[in-house]
Amino acid sequence: MSKPAAGTSQKRIFSRKDYLAPLPVPTGQKPSDMLNIIWRKNEVFLDIGNYSIGSAVMGLWPLVMVFLAMSYFTRNFALDFSQDILLLGSVITGIPTLLLIYALYRQVPLPIRFNRQRREVCVPREDGEYWIVPWESVTAAATQHSSVSQAGKNTMGLLFIGFENPDPTAKEGNQHFYWGFNCGGGTSAMALWECVRSYMEIGPQSVPDSRVGVAPYEETQIGSIIMDLRKGNVLGVLWGIFCITILGTYFAEKLQNLKLSDPPDLPCPAIIEWSKPLPPEQWAKPSPELCAAIAEREAELTAQAQNP
Repeated sequence: MSKPAAGTSQKRIFSRKDYLAPLPVPTGQKPSDMLNIIWRKNEVFLDIGNYSIGSAVMGLWPLVMVFLAMSYFTRNFALDFSQDILLLGSVITGIPTLLLIYALYRQVPLPIRFNRQRREVCVPREDGEYWIVPWESVTAAATQHSSVSQAGKNTMGLLFIGFENPDPTAKEGNQHFYWGFNCGGGTSAMALWECVRSYMEIGPQSVPDSRVGVAPYEETQIGSIIMDLRKGNVLGVLWGIFCITILGTYFAEKLQNLKLSDPPDLPCPAIIEWSKPLPPEQWAKPSPELCAAIAEREAELTAQAQNP
């Protein structure tokens, strides 16, 4: 079955799907690494990862704060109820906390490596297996779904990146691999995908540098609050304090830095050799089909900009 052409969209009342690749044509969005998926970038390859222990912390922390606050404010007039709240909170948050601790002791999953000089992608799989996939065969799509309730409209979306096993004799269940990034879909997913596409088609200078591990002081939670305080931005300071105390962003930031301060590398000797730079005359070239598709897409984007 043929795949929808890249650059096309399917829109319905409560959903939208944008097809971004293959072939990897421009999306019209500026590259933006809002999820910090870029783990390593140089002139030869780009490593992207899908690991966020911080998201788990930020999902669990507010729930803990709610139970602690309910127990604290009811302790003077309903001691039994206060204790019951603590017990209930321990039961509800106990298992997720144990899973979080277990995740901290597990190794960070290996990244996927995009080699722009060879125009190939290395996809680590289970049991030490590696797929070497042609770049122009990679599939990408942005999905977005909306729901309406009494609380208002809620929109969620993902960026999906898919790879096909190059082994034609691969067993069922080992023929396809998909990665999903919870970035909201729509233009956000396009901007995230554009980090990968722009690196491969334009160069490393066109995408942001890696921000995993220890970030510059001004970009940390405490540093941001101090900078807002110096600027007299009271709302920024209050928002920062709210994020740290209620959402647990500071704790999430530190755990994320702890796990990704030294992002994992691909240890296989064959992949290490594959990742070495090539002489410029040996660099792989884009296919004529891709060049034509990019030119056509750029013309469409130019026309859209001139006639909004």
